[in-house]
Amino acid sequence: QVQFVESGGGLVQPGGSLVLSCVASGFTFSSAAMSWYRQAPGKQRESVAFIPSSGTTTYLDSVKGRFTISRDNAKNTVYLQMNSLRSEDTAVYYCKAPALGNYWGQGTQVTVSS
Repeated sequence: QVQFVESGGGLVQPGGSLVLSCVASGFTFSSAAMSWYRQAPGKQRESVAFIPSSGTTTYLDSVKGRFTISRDNAKNTVYLQMNSLRSEDTAVYYCKAPALGNYWGQGTQVTVSS
C-alpha cells in the first residue's frame, strides 16, 4: 500500500527556514519521481517542487531560489529545504509520487508569521 508520512512543519518567522521530510512506502521509491505540493486556506493545491528519479529538479516560480527538493533513496525519503520563508508560503505541505495515482499523506502545516 502506497503511503506518505510528512513531517517538519511548524511556525516560523518571515525570513526563517524549515526542512520538510516525507517518508514513502509501498512502491519502489528509487524509480519514482516525487513532488511536494501545498494547499493554502481557500486555495487549490499546487505543485511546489518536482524531482525525477534522475535528472533535473523543477520549481514553482514563486519558490525558485528559496526552496530545494532532494531525495535519499536509501531512506525512501524526499526533503524540501525552505529558506527565506514568506507569509504567502503558509500552507499544508504534502508529498506525492505523481505517477502512482491519487495517494496523499496527512500533510504537514507550515505557518509563516511574526
